[in-house]
Amino acid sequence: MAEVSLKHVYKVYPNGTKAVSDFNMHIRDKEFIVFVGPSGCGKSTTLRMIAGLEDVSAGELKIGDLTVNDVEPKDRDIAMVFQNYALYPHMTVYENIAFGLRLKKLPKDEIHKRVVSAAEILGITEYLGKKPKEMSGGQRQRVALGRALVREPKVMLLDEPLSNLDAKLRTQMRAEISKLHQKLQTTFIYVTHDQVEAMTMGTRIVVMKNGFVQQIDTPKNLYNYPANKFVAGFIGTPQMNFFGGTLLKTGDEVTIDFGAAGAKITVPYAMLYKAQPKFLNGKTPVCIGIRAEDITLAPDGAAEGKTLIKVAVSHKEELGNETLVYGNINVGGDVYGENGSIIFKYSGGRDIQAGDVVKVSFNLDRLHLFDEETERSVLPRIPEYNYLECTVKEGKLTALGGEFDLPGAVKCPDGDYDLLVPTDAITFGKGVKAQTESCEDINGARLAALNIGGKRVYAVNDGCAEGAAVSVGFDFKKITLMSDGETVVSPMPDKNAIDCKFVKRKIVENEEVNGKTVRRKTVRFGFEIEGEFFGVSDAVSQKIFAALGIKNSLSSSLRLECGADGLTVCENGVAATAEETLDYGAEKFLKCRVGEREVFVATDKEYSGAVRVLPDFGKVGLVETTRDIKII
Repeated sequence: MAEVSLKHVYKVYPNGTKAVSDFNMHIRDKEFIVFVGPSGCGKSTTLRMIAGLEDVSAGELKIGDLTVNDVEPKDRDIAMVFQNYALYPHMTVYENIAFGLRLKKLPKDEIHKRVVSAAEILGITEYLGKKPKEMSGGQRQRVALGRALVREPKVMLLDEPLSNLDAKLRTQMRAEISKLHQKLQTTFIYVTHDQVEAMTMGTRIVVMKNGFVQQIDTPKNLYNYPANKFVAGFIGTPQMNFFGGTLLKTGDEVTIDFGAAGAKITVPYAMLYKAQPKFLNGKTPVCIGIRAEDITLAPDGAAEGKTLIKVAVSHKEELGNETLVYGNINVGGDVYGENGSIIFKYSGGRDIQAGDVVKVSFNLDRLHLFDEETERSVLPRIPEYNYLECTVKEGKLTALGGEFDLPGAVKCPDGDYDLLVPTDAITFGKGVKAQTESCEDINGARLAALNIGGKRVYAVNDGCAEGAAVSVGFDFKKITLMSDGETVVSPMPDKNAIDCKFVKRKIVENEEVNGKTVRRKTVRFGFEIEGEFFGVSDAVSQKIFAALGIKNSLSSSLRLECGADGLTVCENGVAATAEETLDYGAEKFLKCRVGEREVFVATDKEYSGAVRVLPDFGKVGLVETTRDIKII
């Protein structure tokens, strides 16, 4: 049993095709993780990299405490179950299961013990003397599971093992594999394109598309809180209904206009607190999503209301316990057209026929909204920003009913502004009084909803307690001030970028031998930045070699990335030009230029003119710029 860690893992083929891009995940011991997505999304490639059947192009892959990028598959302590069973037809079930153990030269009594134990767990004891051709598909799949099981691996890998089975057998085998996981209490990683398998089996699910991770979460959270339109449409049967439209805020209400479909509903603004203001102007296009089970058929004769929509029925599907009704909310247009098409469920009680016009209501708490351009959720679980109004006058900023002294680094004319405050830039300790209305743990982050003078503000902070009275302020280096859509004050970048190359140098070092100083020639690897050489540890060198290979690492264009605390001003650093010191009160930063790059350095001193800055190579990230691949 073991944890599995993937950090900035890429798979890039020689022709430049990126099969997997920047995969990051920590799989806990005993988890059942499912990779799901359409064909060609990179899920099987990721599994094969974990197994060692595909090389890792870049990044770090660990099983337990061991980095396995260059470890042979047989030495990774994993077992894999394939889609096609891969059983030896001339061997009995017993011999198939025992084959790998015999190669390891385990004692015969130990082999027998493990084979019999696995057969009992999988219910195939009576078939041990048979050959695969005498067994059904489900029984053969159990044999393949048994062969993996007897290895007693740290991690079990399963690559679409049920895709060759019929629907009834798949359902049965899903249950068998889930029971097996509970019994073995080991780490399972399972690949499938079937979202039903993913939802019913996984403790967490990784949804992938075109080599990129779209969302990692529990089945329930994926269903209720999809991060983007793709996840929303992929998870759930039938697929979520999508409509084009706009949102217009008027007072305490928001009108949701379905555009060309001709329908409108009105919802309380309180439901859309997390939406950015640009989506509430009645002009910015959004995608409106609602699941079939969250649409309710209104009674006959129901009065017109703010949340009722007319649907022209095209046809229906009787499923026994429920009925799927197909139609269009564009009742004056083409009932079979895509613009406004809708599916909803109902449990009978009315005889709905094709051509009927019925009224339905949406469960507004289950409404989903997506940016038409980026397809990201307009209502993310953790909002990126709080959108506030403020006034600046004589070096003071007034917002949320309080007054704040602007630090010297924030310079702007007096006037009224739109204030964008990231949720992680709300500080606690002093400032305006606030009441904590709710706290929610979301994938390791704690989101607090604050009430400040009737205004809802969100903050990411681990120290919040529901119902507590707190005082809040702003981290001014992260805020944005805007006027008439133009940015007046920008946040300080949270990441510095410095161009470099990884090079090999022959250098002479002094070494003490028997009390004498001896000069020795040696080879050192390190970074060349603006003509200066900086040696790095063997551990850093090995990561670069593992990701790029020795030859490519010495010819690739690279970029160092780090925060302001990853650079220091010192005599043996890279030549730079100090431009100004940014004073944010408790924190000060030196803005300077290294080559063509502008960088920021945490400091408590004033500098001007020529200086030297040194990266802390233990805190930097490294990107290969040609393919845009993160190495470290």
